[in-house]
This record gives sequence, C-alpha cells and structure tokens, in this order.
Amino acid sequence: MEYTLIAQVVAALLVVIGLAGLLLPILPGAPIIFLGLLLAAWAEDFQYLGLGSLTVLGVLALLTYVVDFGASALGARRFGASPRAVVGAGLGALVGIFFGLPGILFGPFLGATVGELSARRSLDAATRAGLGASIGLVLGAALKLSLALSMVGFYAFVRFASFS
Repeated sequence: MEYTLIAQVVAALLVVIGLAGLLLPILPGAPIIFLGLLLAAWAEDFQYLGLGSLTVLGVLALLTYVVDFGASALGARRFGASPRAVVGAGLGALVGIFFGLPGILFGPFLGATVGELSARRSLDAATRAGLGASIGLVLGAALKLSLALSMVGFYAFVRFASFS
C-alpha cells in the first residue's frame, strides 16, 4: 500500500516535470509525461489502463515530436526561409533558453535571421524568415502543450470515468 502512494506521488511529479519540459527543450517533456502516466497505471496494477489506453498515450507523446519538428520548419518555409534559417531558428531557441523568457521569445527570431543572412539574402528576407520561424515555434509549442494536456486528460478520463 505504501509503495502505491510513493509511486503515485512520483508519477505526479514526473507529469509536472514533463509539462515544464515542453517549454524547456532541455527536458524531453512528452516522454516524461508518458513515463509518469505509465508509473501511475503500474501503481494501480494496470487496473484502469490497459495496452490500448497506453498505446493511445504513446501515440500522443510521439505526435509532440512530429509537431515539434514540423511547426518551426513549416512556419519558416511559409515565410520563404532557407534551410539555414530553419537551423538557425532551432539553435536560437536552444541558446535562448539560457537567457530566460526574452531568450526564449527572441532566440528563434535572431537565429533564423542570422541563418538567412548567412545564406546571403537581404535583410528583409532574413526578417521575414525570423518572423516565420518564431511564429512556427510558438504555434508548435502551443500544439505540443495541447497534446500533452490531452494525454493527461485522456488518462484522467479513462481512470475516473465510470463505464458501468
């Protein structure tokens, strides 16, 4: 009985850490959330969640990576960015983490702009690429967060819904 409570507390902590990891690229947010929900299901001997439910949670976790890679690239491409600008946006996001909220907001823009300028494009084209990459990263983060909250919501629904 005691191990169940400890496992549930650790599971809840993993979910919270995973949610934070969606905003901090240093942490793999969705896999940590999945691990937390898996631990919660294990603590209850998989009484409420089975293979099918866990598969749905796993697919939702994988979709966060599809969104992550696709959103910034699509945003930058939509605004005419070069591959260098897309890489620059990713590097700018990574470096931006170390500068707090301003770095997270402006890092992708600056990275994409520098990447586009290194491809010998005009300042106007570089600015548009930076804007597109930033919009893509913000939309991607919102989609990742909604997928993660869907994971938690799906778990809660399956766990607490009464089907009898």
